[in-house]
Amino acid sequence: MFDTILNHRSIRKYTGEPVPNAVLDYILEAGTRASTTGNMQVYSVIVSTDDSIKEELSPCHFNQPMVKEAPLVLTFCADFNRFNKWCSLRKAEPGYDNFLSFMTAAIDALLVAQNVSIAAEDAGLGICYLGTTIYTAEKIIEVLDLPKGVVPITTLTLGYPDEKPELTDRLPLEAVIHREKYNDYSDSDIENLYHEKELIKSYQEFVKENNKETLAQVFTDIRYKKSDNILFSNNLLDILQKQGFMNNQ
Repeated sequence: MFDTILNHRSIRKYTGEPVPNAVLDYILEAGTRASTTGNMQVYSVIVSTDDSIKEELSPCHFNQPMVKEAPLVLTFCADFNRFNKWCSLRKAEPGYDNFLSFMTAAIDALLVAQNVSIAAEDAGLGICYLGTTIYTAEKIIEVLDLPKGVVPITTLTLGYPDEKPELTDRLPLEAVIHREKYNDYSDSDIENLYHEKELIKSYQEFVKENNKETLAQVFTDIRYKKSDNILFSNNLLDILQKQGFMNNQ
C-alpha cells in the first residue's frame, strides 16, 4: 500500500476492460471507511457506467476523452439531503442549511474520494481526478438529478490503465511541511523551493508555447485566471444558495 501511494499517477487512457462488481464493491467499501465528521457520513457517490450518462457528463468536464472512455465515472457529492430526512423522521430539527454544513459535507466527500483513489490503485486500477466538477456543478446537478442539499464536489474516472505516464513532479517536502508552527517563506526560500520545478523541460516548453516569461505567469494568465476564478466562484455561490446551503442568518 505504501508503494501504491508513492507511485500515484493520473491515468487518462484505459483498456476498456470492465471492472468486476466485487472489485468495485471493495473500492466503495474502502471509501466508506474514511474519516467523517461526527460519523454523519454526509456525502454520496454517484457511480456512472452507462454510456449515455457519461456522454452527458462529458461536456461538464470540458470533453476530456477519459470521461467517456473510462468504465467508471464516480461523482462525489456533499450530501445533507439524506441526513436531513432522517432527522425529520426522528423528531429532530436539522440546522444544516448553512455554509459551515456545506464545508463539513464537502470535506467528508473529499476524504471518501481519497480513500477510493488509494483502494482503486491498490486493486490495479488507474484513476484520474477531475477538478472541473465545481466549475460546472449546476449542469452536473441536472444530469445526475441531484436534489436540494446535494452538491457535486469532485469526480474520478476509474479503469484498468492503458498507459504508464511518468510520475508528476512534486515540490520538496520542506515546501509544504511546517514544524510546530507556520514558518513563512522568504524570497530566497521561494527561489530554492521552485528552482527544480522551473527547470523541468516540459514546463519550460509550456512557458514558451504560451509566450510567457515565467511558469507562474502560465498559471495566473492562462490556466487559472482571476476572471475565471471570479466567474466560477459566483456560480458556485449561486448553486449553494439554490441547493440550500446559504442560510447564514
